[in-house]
Amino acid sequence: MTSSSNSIIQSRRTGKLLDIVLIVVVTFASLLCLAPMIHILALSLSGNSAIMAGKVTLIPLDIDLTAYKAVFGNAQMIRSLGFTVGMVTLYTVIAMTMTVMAAYPLTKKHLKGRDTFLFIIVVTMFFSGGMIPEYLLVKNLDLLDSIWALVLPGAINAFYLLIIKTFFSSIPLELEESARMDGASQFKVLLGIILPLSLPVLATISLFYAVGRWNGFMDALLYITNPNLYPLQLRLYEMVMNSQVNSMLEGIGATAPVPESLKAASIMFATIPILLVYPWLQRYFVSGMMIGAVKG
Repeated sequence: MTSSSNSIIQSRRTGKLLDIVLIVVVTFASLLCLAPMIHILALSLSGNSAIMAGKVTLIPLDIDLTAYKAVFGNAQMIRSLGFTVGMVTLYTVIAMTMTVMAAYPLTKKHLKGRDTFLFIIVVTMFFSGGMIPEYLLVKNLDLLDSIWALVLPGAINAFYLLIIKTFFSSIPLELEESARMDGASQFKVLLGIILPLSLPVLATISLFYAVGRWNGFMDALLYITNPNLYPLQLRLYEMVMNSQVNSMLEGIGATAPVPESLKAASIMFATIPILLVYPWLQRYFVSGMMIGAVKG
């Protein structure tokens, strides 16, 4: 009895020790992930002399908000922010609608050609047409220099479609059969039963679509030449890569921030809005991704 008690106590101590080790490792890894963002934030808030002297690490020195005043006072950045918010919203709505409408029929085992459709979808995860054919397709569809060039080509992601399809398949079939016996159509079953039960995976995939579109700039670099249609990330890319900061410095005078501070403030300006979305969807994130991935 004593030996058993000692074994239980030892097991508990070992478990607590492992928990402490895991907490330390996760905390350290989290700090490593946050360090670059904290450094950029410190640069954006620091004064010119501290930045030029290379003294800024993770703590702002000589607090100065001039860089943020320059960014928020720049009409092009504000226009790009408004355009990006509208474009991401439109893209997410269209992408989720098309993905759900494609995933739901694929859950029906009696659908003719179901395996063929699934095979075609899976193939697109490993092979693509390539950059030049995609550009020619967008050009021939007369989508260049329009918001639709950024919305339609990536409206369905095959991986996300399969996750949603797997989640739909995990919903008990009896719920759908009872609704059909009451005269509900397939569309009504989808809206009234399937979607309300699928909020975790729908919120998760919506977040993935929105973040992917918010961070994307390569397609905008290829398809958009009109500066009024530049998304925020493309505007930021051009500024950081080509040092196009002179327009932001106009009218600021002798107290103008150094380019490093201005670039850092612009990065924070482009990053914080999408970060604010996470707290609203955090409770759905893990459950939605895991259930959609492992159930079948």
